[in-house]
Amino acid sequence: MGKLDGRVAIVTGGGRGIGKAIAIALAAEGARVAVNYNTSNSHAEEVVNEINAAWRDRSESQGGSDTSAEHAVAIKADVSKSDEARQLIRSVHERWGRLDVLVNNAGITRDKSIRKMTDDDWLEVIQTNLNAVFFCTTAAMQPMIEQKYGRIISISSMNGQTAAFGQANYGASKGGIISFTKTIALELAKFNITANAIAPGFTLTDMLSKVPEAVQDQIKSKIPLGRFGLPEEIAKAVIFLAADADYITGAQINVNGGAYM
Repeated sequence: MGKLDGRVAIVTGGGRGIGKAIAIALAAEGARVAVNYNTSNSHAEEVVNEINAAWRDRSESQGGSDTSAEHAVAIKADVSKSDEARQLIRSVHERWGRLDVLVNNAGITRDKSIRKMTDDDWLEVIQTNLNAVFFCTTAAMQPMIEQKYGRIISISSMNGQTAAFGQANYGASKGGIISFTKTIALELAKFNITANAIAPGFTLTDMLSKVPEAVQDQIKSKIPLGRFGLPEEIAKAVIFLAADADYITGAQINVNGGAYM
């Protein structure tokens, strides 16, 4: 028995990196998972196939008959656009009849010093990283209010808590997520809906792996635990908030190896 048996979850930007790890972890605990993507269809389908194959194997090993059921699905939507974000929420609710966990994970970077940052650099990041959280959350809260249960988990960043050169847009978007989360936690608590944020530090994803090794070593030297985080470690925090943290809301969990305290 999984901690999230019978639950339905959406992970925005769920085809790669942290989002992929979160989707797989939610499914491993029994949730049906909608893996949202915008451009990386092949990556999202790989995640879905991995989840569904794991469910078939588990069912067969336990002598069950649940070998063809759909436990994950890939859904294309540009969540930076309000109509597509809200259609994503509607389609998942219509497919599975409920919505229990929303993980706002989709995000982009357009790093430049403020002297070089263009209006488009600013607006693209704010639209994808922050406005999408508003679009998805305000759509998801309706079925959650009706069922008197919901878990809204948004992926912020250590760089939304402390300064990072060249990330005025990214830092503003991630800091905004933390403030937004506190407000909706206050407003939605009476419906048994919790809202929390996770603030990862430097996490070993494709983006970080492309940084020159010498620069990686410099970064790690400033992290008390002496290493980068793993996407699976962020996913563990999501599972905690989704399954075990019934009396935690309006909080932020820092998963950064001590890089920001």
